[in-house]
Amino acid sequence: MGFTDLTSHAGLSTLDNWVATRPYIISSSPSQADVACFKAIKSSPDSSLYPHAARWYKQIALYEDEFTSLPGDPSKAYTSYGPEDIINPATATGRADDDHEIDLFGSDEEDPETARVYEERLAAYKAKRADKPKPAAKSVVIMEVKPWDDETDMVALEAAVRSLEKDGLVWGASKLVPIGFGVNKLQISLVVEDDKVSIIDLQGEIEDFADYVQSSDVVTMQKL
Repeated sequence: MGFTDLTSHAGLSTLDNWVATRPYIISSSPSQADVACFKAIKSSPDSSLYPHAARWYKQIALYEDEFTSLPGDPSKAYTSYGPEDIINPATATGRADDDHEIDLFGSDEEDPETARVYEERLAAYKAKRADKPKPAAKSVVIMEVKPWDDETDMVALEAAVRSLEKDGLVWGASKLVPIGFGVNKLQISLVVEDDKVSIIDLQGEIEDFADYVQSSDVVTMQKL
């Protein structure tokens, strides 16, 4: 018959009973069978009620980044796996067959070898996560650069601003915004990596173009 609803008490009890005597759903290593059952549960089982299922769930979670590479048929439903005869937890006697006794709800004791493998996997998983480069913090900025007067060459002013090249700085779109009396200011967008580019220092460098620039202001700054 296979597993039934793995979000129900009966389904989780059957799963708990199933993984009490095996490390994974169908073999000695994780497979698409584990993936299917893992996804059907949606959250970790209560370890006080289903200790073996909770242990199995935590162990499979360590492979989450590798689900697509695990062996097996990903199209098979979780109901394709599990015992041929479903045990009703309300009427179970504790005997799965004539040769083996299985406590349906398991015990709080965990096999030392299983615990060792789990801890090794957990450590490897944490190390893998730690080694992944963290995305750089970035900000999107809109800046306004004001010229001295209406005779300032705004094309040359913008070219001077964009000539500032830095690691972590990307210039974006720009436009001229009328101030009055024939004077326009340059409004320009940019993206900066926060750890590499100081906006205050960048404004100072822009204002060093004293032949064109009177002042600069940050209009908006948003974190990406």
